[in-house]
Amino acid sequence: MTVHIAKVKVRPRKNLPPSVCAVELSNMLGCWAATGDMLASNQCQAAAETLFQCMRTAPVRGKQPRSSINYHLARLGRNSK
Repeated sequence: MTVHIAKVKVRPRKNLPPSVCAVELSNMLGCWAATGDMLASNQCQAAAETLFQCMRTAPVRGKQPRSSINYHLARLGRNSK
């Protein structure tokens, strides 16, 4: 049985995970831009603390398992020549 595959490549969908702590980060960056308090010692201390607490409790994302479809298509393409 011969399988003919002519330059077929399947790319996985890029599903972006929901951004964790994005609101807190934007609040802190906005505070820095407004006040220039880069050390978070005065006005931006509350924003920095909320970001710190969010990052501390955020779930750790592992690597997504990769699909093996491209590997198998390449393997079939090598064998059919």
